[in-house]
Amino acid sequence: MKMDISSGDREEFREMLVEIGKTNMPFGRFGPENFPPGGLPIMDLPEEYLAWFRQRGFPSGRIGELLEVVWGVKDVGMDSVFEPMRKLNGGRRSIRKPRNM
Repeated sequence: MKMDISSGDREEFREMLVEIGKTNMPFGRFGPENFPPGGLPIMDLPEEYLAWFRQRGFPSGRIGELLEVVWGVKDVGMDSVFEPMRKLNGGRRSIRKPRNM
């Protein structure tokens, strides 16, 4: 079965992906306090963290909308759609704490 996606829908999705690529987590466990200077890019948030929001409710406003899209993309196994943006931003940000040597 072939899905028919209009060019307007594709353009809207492309613009949303660009916005996701430029958005960092502004609060919480992956916010600027723990991932300076601006927080972890939302496209690099762990799927489990996004699933937690899915169960309890995404934040209101644009950040909630973007987080829900990121969760949806990751939930269907399409995380690779973010790879071009990650390349532009220098790669995927690690969520691991640096080791003390």
